[in-house]
Amino acid sequence: MSRQYTIALVGNPNSGKSSLFNALTGLNQKVGNFPGVTVDKKTGVSKISEAFTASIIDLPGTYSLYPKSADEQVTYEVLLNQENIDRPDLIIVIADASNLKRNLLFCSQIIDLKIPVVIALTMMDIARQKGITIDTAALSAMMSVPVVTVNPRRNRGIGLLKKAIIDQQQSKRTSLPDFIDLPAITGEWLQEVKLISSLNSNYGALHVACNYNELRYISAAQRIRIAALLGEAGFHKSKIQAEEIMHRYRKIDTIMQRCVATDSPMKRMVVSDRLDKVLLHPVYGNLILLGVLFLLFQSIFWLARYPMDWVEQGFVYAGNGLNAILPAGIFKDLLVNGLLAGISGIAIFVPQIMILFGLITILEDSGYMARISFLTDRIMRSAGLNGRSVMPLISGMACAVPAIMAARTIQNRKERLITIMVTPLMSCSARLPVYTMLIALVVPEHTFLGVFNLQGLVLMGLYLLGFFMALLVARVMNFLITSKERTFFLMELPVYRQPRWKNVGTTMIEKGKIFIRDVGKVIIVLALVLWALAAFGPPAEMKAVEEKYTALARLHPDQQKEIDREHATAKLEHSFAGIMGHSIEPLIRPLGYDWKIGIALITSFAAREVFVGTMATLYSVGDMEAGKETLHEKMKEAKRDDGSPVYTLAAGLSLLIFYVFAMQCMSTLAIVKRETRSWKYPVIQFVYMFSIAYLSALFVYQIFK
Repeated sequence: MSRQYTIALVGNPNSGKSSLFNALTGLNQKVGNFPGVTVDKKTGVSKISEAFTASIIDLPGTYSLYPKSADEQVTYEVLLNQENIDRPDLIIVIADASNLKRNLLFCSQIIDLKIPVVIALTMMDIARQKGITIDTAALSAMMSVPVVTVNPRRNRGIGLLKKAIIDQQQSKRTSLPDFIDLPAITGEWLQEVKLISSLNSNYGALHVACNYNELRYISAAQRIRIAALLGEAGFHKSKIQAEEIMHRYRKIDTIMQRCVATDSPMKRMVVSDRLDKVLLHPVYGNLILLGVLFLLFQSIFWLARYPMDWVEQGFVYAGNGLNAILPAGIFKDLLVNGLLAGISGIAIFVPQIMILFGLITILEDSGYMARISFLTDRIMRSAGLNGRSVMPLISGMACAVPAIMAARTIQNRKERLITIMVTPLMSCSARLPVYTMLIALVVPEHTFLGVFNLQGLVLMGLYLLGFFMALLVARVMNFLITSKERTFFLMELPVYRQPRWKNVGTTMIEKGKIFIRDVGKVIIVLALVLWALAAFGPPAEMKAVEEKYTALARLHPDQQKEIDREHATAKLEHSFAGIMGHSIEPLIRPLGYDWKIGIALITSFAAREVFVGTMATLYSVGDMEAGKETLHEKMKEAKRDDGSPVYTLAAGLSLLIFYVFAMQCMSTLAIVKRETRSWKYPVIQFVYMFSIAYLSALFVYQIFK
C-alpha cells in the first residue's frame, strides 16, 4: 500500500493555521502524539479533488527554524529529518499579510529546505485596515512559489489553495532555487557537511552543522566527521546564524519594496490599537479584567438557572413515572435509586458546563484571552513565572489535563515544571457542579443593588482563591527549585475579531456531549457499585436491623412512616458503604463532614464531579418515596444523630474550600506523570494539595461553626 500524499501546515502563532486546518479537513480529524514525544499531533484528511485526497498534518506554530520549546522542536524535527515518518510532500506556509515582513523570514527558511511550498496569505482584511496592499503575483514571482490569499474563517480562497496544491503535486519541477546563497556565506565546508549527512539542501546542511550533537538522525560516525570538519574551518555557530538572518532580511526588504504598498508612511491606528489603549492600561485594563470575570461567573448562575430547573424537574417526573409503573423490588430500587439518581445528580449541571465553555470560547475567539496573558505577566513574574504560564492556568479553568499539556510551550524547564505543579489549583469545570450544588445549599440567594448576586460572588471568590493559591505555591517552589536559566516573555497580540458564533455553539454542544459521555461512563459504573454497596451489608448486621424495625412496626403501627425512614437510614449505615464511610469519619469529623460526605470524598477521586452523583445515590437508596424530592431538598433536610443539620454554613464552606485545593482527579495525576516522566512529582503534588485542602477546610470550619 503506497503512502498517502502528506501536506504539512506551518506558520507563526496566531497566523490562522488552525483555522485553515479545520477548513481543509472538516470533521476528518484526529489527535495523537508525535512518535517518542508528548506533543499533540493533529492530523486529518482533505479531499483536494475528486481523485485526490491528502493527509494534512498541523505542525506546532513557530517563528523560525531555530527552536526554543518542545513544540517548536517537533516542527524542526519533522521538516529537517528526511527519514521522519511525518515528513511532508508539500508544505503550506501560512503567512499573516498584516505582518508580512516577519512572516516572510520563516517562509524563506522553509523554501530553502527544498520541499515544494505554497504560501497561503491570511489576515488580508486586517492588512487592508492598515492600508497595506499586496501584489500576490509579484510576490509569487519573487519568492519562486505559488501565493494564494485565503480567509479560512469564512471559507474563502480554499478552492484556489486546493488548485495550487494540485499544480504542485503534478509539477515536474525538481527543485527550488535557493532563497539566499548560503555557500557564499559559509564557505566550502557546507557542501562537505551536505555530502556527509546525505541531504539535498544547503540549508538543511547548515542546520546539521549548527545542531549535529542534538539531531537524532545524525549517526555517531557522521558526528565525528562533521566535528572534525567544522573544527578545521573555524566554524562559529552564532556568527553564521546572524549572517544568514541578515542576508534573508536584505532580500525580504527588496521584496517588500516591490510587492507591498502602504497608503500612508504613518501606520494607521486600527480598531485593535484603540481598544488596546484602554484594555491593556495598567489600571483600567485590570479593572476591566475583573469586570469580565465577574460577568462570567454571574452568568453561570443567571443563564443556567432555567435549563437546570428543567433538567431537574425532568428527572423528578421520570422518577415518579417509574415509581408508578414498576412493581416494588430490587430491580426498581436499582433503576430508580441507583442508576437514575446517579445520572440525574450530574446531568443537571450540563447547562453550566456548556455556558462556561461557551464564554471561554468567546474570550479566545475575540482575541481578549491573549490580552489576559499580557495583563497578568507582571503578577506571574512576582511568583517566579511569566506570561506564558497564564494560558495553561486559564485553560485549567476548563480542564487541568489539556492545560498541563499546554505547558509544553514554556521554554524554561523550571517555569514549565512549576506551572505543571500549580495548574490543578485552578478551579476546573469538574469542580463547577460541586461548587454550584454546595453554594445553592448553604449560601443565601441575596442580590445587592439589583445586580450583584451573592452566590455568583462566592463562585468568583472560589476561582480567584485557587488562582492566588497557585501563585503562592509557585512562589514557594521558585525558591525551592534552583535554575540559572532566564527567559523573556514575547508574544504577538492577535487583532480583535467578532466571535464566530457557529464555533461558540459547536463548542458548547461538543463539550456538553463530552461531559455527558466521559463523566456519564464513570457515573453509571459508580452509581451501580454504590447502589450495591449501599443496599447490601454484612448479613448478620442487616438481619438485626430488619428484626429491630419489624418489631417496632408491630408495636407502633401509627408511626409507620417515621419508622420506615429510620429503617432506611439504619440499613444504609450498616451497609458496606456505611461501614466504609464510618471508617474514615474520625479523620473528616473535625472538618464538619459526616460519613456520607466521606464516601463521596473517596469516590470523587475518580473525578471531582462524581461527588454530586455519589450524594444523589446515597440520598436515594432506601428512600420510600424516591423521585418525590430533588437532591437539593434531600440534602437540605439531612440531619445528624443529634438532630442538627448536616449542611450548615460552616460545613458547606469547609467542603467548598476542600474542593478548591484538593487533588481529587486521577487523570490529572496520570498526565503529570507522563509530562514529567516521573512518579515523584505527582506524589508531591497530591501530598501538598491534600495538606493545604485539609488544613484550610479545618480552619474555615472552626471559624464559622
